[in-house]
Amino acid sequence: MFFFLEKGLNFAQIGILVSFREIFINILEIPSGSFADLYGRRFSMVLSFSAYIISFLIFGFSNNLIPFFAAMFFFAIGDSFRTGTHKAIIFSWLRSQNRLDEKTKVYGYTRSWSKFGSAFSIIIATLIILFKNNYNDLFFYAAIPYAAGLINFITYPKSLDGERSKHFTLSVIINHFTSSLKKAIKNKPLRNLMYESMGYEGTFAALKDYIQPIVKSLIISLPILITLEESSRSAILIGVVYFILYLGSAYSSRFSHKISDLAGNEEKGTQLVWLISFIVYTSLIPLFYFKYYIFAIVLFILLHILQNFWRPMHISRFDSHSTEKEGAVILSIESQSKSFATAILAPIFGFLIDFSISFSIGGEFWLIAICASAISVFFYIRSAKRNRPGFNH
Repeated sequence: MFFFLEKGLNFAQIGILVSFREIFINILEIPSGSFADLYGRRFSMVLSFSAYIISFLIFGFSNNLIPFFAAMFFFAIGDSFRTGTHKAIIFSWLRSQNRLDEKTKVYGYTRSWSKFGSAFSIIIATLIILFKNNYNDLFFYAAIPYAAGLINFITYPKSLDGERSKHFTLSVIINHFTSSLKKAIKNKPLRNLMYESMGYEGTFAALKDYIQPIVKSLIISLPILITLEESSRSAILIGVVYFILYLGSAYSSRFSHKISDLAGNEEKGTQLVWLISFIVYTSLIPLFYFKYYIFAIVLFILLHILQNFWRPMHISRFDSHSTEKEGAVILSIESQSKSFATAILAPIFGFLIDFSISFSIGGEFWLIAICASAISVFFYIRSAKRNRPGFNH
């Protein structure tokens, strides 16, 4: 977000870029999950990380809007070939070890290591910005661990590729995808899970990165590190916030299964997270309107923690309604539904922020908090209704 703002983009343009990325993730999710299931999940992950590296290089060398669309396109390739595939690899391994009953716990642990890595990378990124004084270099440095990731995927055992097809044809991919999509649409529990992904993940993905301009607004209003340049002050404070955010997310992912056990099961656990998320989004409305940004940042960190409680429980629910053969494509369709919602909400949020700025109606972000609050209460009520005793799922 800071990178885009530094390049002179407004919030509406940033929203359009995010929407462009999510639209292409949607389009590319159609073949990617089936490709992984049919022709090898390890190769799909190698393809994904290669596309990420290309995206980073384009971002690093670019300075205006047009090349950013190309970078977002390659980022979309990376996301679409990764999203469902790596989760399917995890569930395949658990199935081979007869440990499928631990899927929420194990996925939560793997996700927590991802967040620990993010916390560590934030320290490095902050130091790079302080010494280099620009955001372009971050993309070049980010390509290094992704290249190491390519080597890591090659070491995965072949058994995790799934049942690979002997023939590579477009018709086989299309047939595999359409049969899985029909199942996702006709199977009522799967369909409800897709709707929840759109509501929770779509809203969170469109909203989460606004913590960066919120931190910048806080820096302007408070005399923090005033002896440093504004870019350095921003880098240090956002580094501290994100370090806390990722550590909190790591531990919440690790203990997601505890929330599930405490609530009774994954269904009731996700319902509880919906309720708390609604309370948080509603609390953000007056904080954003009156520009109490320091309290808003605390709630933003809480939203990230809640999302990492929610995600392992939610993904485990998908595996309960799909088979080994279609694991990656079902989870890719889940990611597709989330991307579809983000593609719609991201430009809307961007325009709402620019609207608030143009007409000086309270703080910049309160209108998007209203939208998020409305979405979360709708899905909480829907979830509570489904979890009533005797309700036909």
